[in-house]
Amino acid sequence: MEYLEGMLQKEKDNFGRVCNRLLGTCFLCKGNQNTRPDYYFVLKYRKEFKEYLGVLGYRLEINEEYGVVQLTSPRGINRMNLKLYDSIVLLILRILYDEKKRQLSAVEEVIVTLGDIQDRFLSLNIRDKIIDKTTMRNALSLFRRYQIVELLDRDLGDEESRVLIYDSILMAVRVEDIKAAFEKLETYRKGKNISNEETDEDEAD
Repeated sequence: MEYLEGMLQKEKDNFGRVCNRLLGTCFLCKGNQNTRPDYYFVLKYRKEFKEYLGVLGYRLEINEEYGVVQLTSPRGINRMNLKLYDSIVLLILRILYDEKKRQLSAVEEVIVTLGDIQDRFLSLNIRDKIIDKTTMRNALSLFRRYQIVELLDRDLGDEESRVLIYDSILMAVRVEDIKAAFEKLETYRKGKNISNEETDEDEAD
C-alpha cells in the first residue's frame, strides 16, 4: 500500500491495529487513557487513515476540539439498530452531559450516577417505573464498547454507581438527533406506556 510507504514496520503494524479498533468501536477518545495513544496516532497519520478507510467505504471524522476521532459510514455499511431503551438511555446521557459540562471547567471529566439517569428517565414521563437493572446494564455495556461511556463502579444496582461520559457523546448524538428523539418520545407519551418488552428499534451509525 503506497500510502504506508515511509512508515516503519512497527508503525505499519500499529496502523492495522488502530484501523481494526476503529472498525470495532467507531470512536477514539483523547479523554480515554487506554485509547489516547491511538487518538494521537490517527492525528499523525490522518491522511493515510482517511485514504485507507475511504477505500473500505468509511469516512473518518476528526474533531480536535472534542478530542474525538469517529468512523462513520456514508453508505450505511454495518449500521447498528438500537433497541428503544438503548436509544432513550443514550439520549439521557447526552442531556446529562450537557448539563454537567456547563457546571464544570473545560478539563474536568463528566461523571453522572445511575440515580441521575433514572431520575431523568422518570422526568420524561414515559412510564412510572425506573429502568430495570438488566436493561440498564445492557445499554451501558453497549455504549462502553463504543467508547461513549466508562463504568467506574461494578454494582449497577446501586444508584450511586458512577458513569463517566466521554466527549464522543457529542458526535454520537448531535443536536439534530436530540430534537428528533424528543419528537419520537412524544409520540409514545401520547400513544401508550412503553414496557421493557417494546421491540421498536432506532438506527444508528
